[in-house]
Amino acid sequence: MESLQNIGKKELNNTVAVVNPPKWRLHIMRGLFFLNFISLAFDNWATILFPIEQMDTLTGVSISFWAAFSLLNLLGVRFPLKMIPILLLQLLYKSAWIIGTYLPALKNSALDTSLESFLRVCIAGIVLNLLIIPWGYVYKYYLKGFFKLNQNNRS
Repeated sequence: MESLQNIGKKELNNTVAVVNPPKWRLHIMRGLFFLNFISLAFDNWATILFPIEQMDTLTGVSISFWAAFSLLNLLGVRFPLKMIPILLLQLLYKSAWIIGTYLPALKNSALDTSLESFLRVCIAGIVLNLLIIPWGYVYKYYLKGFFKLNQNNRS
């Protein structure tokens, strides 16, 4: 039977050190989080706090989501590495919007100015996220051990 001290040494040896991205990248991430916060907060919180008219259910849900999302981006200004999933969510939803909304409208010749306008926003957001997200950190911290199951890490 192994002693607790030896088990602790084995666990320590099996852990992978995650190197934080350089400070310049963290500052750029903070800038993106702040940009996201500013672009979402004022309109959405103003709509919630000072409604002009009764919103339908889906509009209320989407406005509430974006207001909450803005606050999570504000947390990202302070804790950029902990809030990387917010950037990943933004990357994924913009990609999904292009695939599920824009491309079918393009195929069906149903494009309008709002779709074209939001496409530009999505492409800019996708490019910024692809450039700013520290992919090495994401791989090491989120993806590398994703499919590894061990007895101590089941939750």
